[in-house]
Amino acid sequence: MLSALDHVQLAAPPGSEDLLRAFYAGALGLTEVPKPPTLAARGGCWFETGDVRLHLGVERDFRPARKAHPGLRVTGIEAFAGRLAAHGAPVTWDDALPGHRRFFSEDPVGNRLEFLESLPAGQG
Repeated sequence: MLSALDHVQLAAPPGSEDLLRAFYAGALGLTEVPKPPTLAARGGCWFETGDVRLHLGVERDFRPARKAHPGLRVTGIEAFAGRLAAHGAPVTWDDALPGHRRFFSEDPVGNRLEFLESLPAGQG
């Protein structure tokens, strides 16, 4: 029986770790956590905050995910969107999901990311 989602892994091109650190730690506010030594040799980096864990793994023939994406819940979505925009990340608002305020963005290597916040009952 499944009990929880441990992490989501996204792909990234070789040598992009510094760009990823600037975005995931700097713009998103996640904390980088050390990879186990046997996995660190493969490149990439891991980030987390609370129960949110994102792993970025190196893929030699990398192509960014354009449709597949993690959906990340946030609080204070307007301010969060402003924070990402201030870091140069695109912010594309979408109102197609009832009961939520949400936008899409992408990381520096082009992976699609969704950020959403539930609206109070009776709104949206």
